[in-house]
Amino acid sequence: MNEILEISNDVLDDVISVRREIHAHPELNLENPETQKRILESLKDLPVEIKTGTNLTSVIADLKGTKTSEGPTMLLRADTDALPMDEDSGETFCSVEPGRAHACGHDAHTAMLIGAAKVLSIIRDQFSGTVRFMFQPGEEGAGGARIMIDEGVLEDVDRAFAIHVTPNLPAGFVGCRPGAMLASTDELKVTITGKGGHASTPHLCADPIPPMASMITALQTAVTREINAFDPALITIAHIEAGTTTNVIPETAFFEGTIRCVSENTRNQIKKSVVRVCDQIAKAHECHADVSITEGYPVTFNDAREAARFALLCEKTIGEGSFFEFPSPVMGGEDFSYLLQEVPGVMAFLGVCPEDISDSLTAPPCHSNRMRINESALLYGVALHTAVVLEGV
Repeated sequence: MNEILEISNDVLDDVISVRREIHAHPELNLENPETQKRILESLKDLPVEIKTGTNLTSVIADLKGTKTSEGPTMLLRADTDALPMDEDSGETFCSVEPGRAHACGHDAHTAMLIGAAKVLSIIRDQFSGTVRFMFQPGEEGAGGARIMIDEGVLEDVDRAFAIHVTPNLPAGFVGCRPGAMLASTDELKVTITGKGGHASTPHLCADPIPPMASMITALQTAVTREINAFDPALITIAHIEAGTTTNVIPETAFFEGTIRCVSENTRNQIKKSVVRVCDQIAKAHECHADVSITEGYPVTFNDAREAARFALLCEKTIGEGSFFEFPSPVMGGEDFSYLLQEVPGVMAFLGVCPEDISDSLTAPPCHSNRMRINESALLYGVALHTAVVLEGV
């Protein structure tokens, strides 16, 4: 395992360089052509068989081990897309694309996987079977993983592994858990229709704003009163629209948000509760509620056996005390969940808290316009990708 860290360290400068190039030129959704070109450029001298996607700018690269003639196929995945937001991190390699930023670490994921491809190419006499490097656009809501599955990325795959970086863990620490790791991600949209009119005569109207306010409060109550606290759900209303001026009661009001759950049972239950609560409150105010729930990513569910093996592997690779088990799921979501529905595998979190921040919990988190990472910690991501192949996790 010391050899893995040493060889991983040999490619760290290249990993950081690639990460910074991708970081400065973020791309969105399913079309990441410049990122795809950079990946292909990095892989061109390696002994890999490459395929690119049809309906998205994905890259699949297969590397065959030479230890024996047969063996399993291990999939290692990185996402490549960015977020539609501005960056204010102050880094010298900050995004030069207005309204686009790698504020979720996908640039680091891509760079680490390229580094692992280089390391495993050097030591392919130490493993059997095939490593499939999956570079996937469209994780941030576009469901790129599902499209890549439809295009055959899981053909002959036995196991899958992915790393997500987080500034809110100390650099070099790794967190994981068996079972539910991340939540499902459904979208909620509600339009309340009443009867508009003059603000001075609400008795002649059916004002949609009071029922909207009641719904938002009641939905939070429904979560705490109807859902088992040990199988939690979360509803966040993040966008509200109603009215145009001070003296007009609008005909409609609108709000939307996200529903997060860590089991399919609670996911189904909370959907029914949302529809019932909104419908009944609207009726009480002589309004109508149009409730739309769009299904998002499923629960990211780590295989228990693979998670236990990964915990031991992490301690062997990075060092004693480097691994800890999350006490509960994280309420973020991931389309890596689609892969884990098909094959056993693990998603783990790698700490990349910046060196100048002593308390990782105070670091700007993923999706912050000020997110930064400790690039030296990417060494451990490269090493872990390599180690899971050698150990057959």
